Amino acid sequence: MTTAILLMGHGSRIPEANDALYAIAEMVKARTGCEIVEVAFREQYAPNIQSGIDACVVRGASRVLLYPYFLFAGAHVLEDLPEEMAQAKERYPGLEMILGRPLEVHPKLGEIVCERIWESLSCAGWDLAAAKAVC
Repeated sequence: MTTAILLMGHGSRIPEANDALYAIAEMVKARTGCEIVEVAFREQYAPNIQSGIDACVVRGASRVLLYPYFLFAGAHVLEDLPEEMAQAKERYPGLEMILGRPLEVHPKLGEIVCERIWESLSCAGWDLAAAKAVC
């Protein structure tokens, strides 16, 4: 069985805003060794999620982990993405699909946020020692 990972983001009308998900996809591919890592967007940018699933199948996937690159399980994750999976199941009845968990609250995200806070304060020329006391 060939497994694919489909990273799904919200999508933005600003193309450069969508580039981050492609960079994450390259990191995921390098870390997992998974040959099929595709990117799709829920709205406002192509490829859409159905096209992303199609791309996985065309590349030989018999199962797809649909990973929602979202912070929390809101309406897109709880309602829209399962609906997208149901639509794809009609086209590919033999395709196995699972929906991963969004990023949610995780200690590493807290570390990243503090890192970005320190960077922002440093760029502003503010006292880093005081900033580190905050985090």
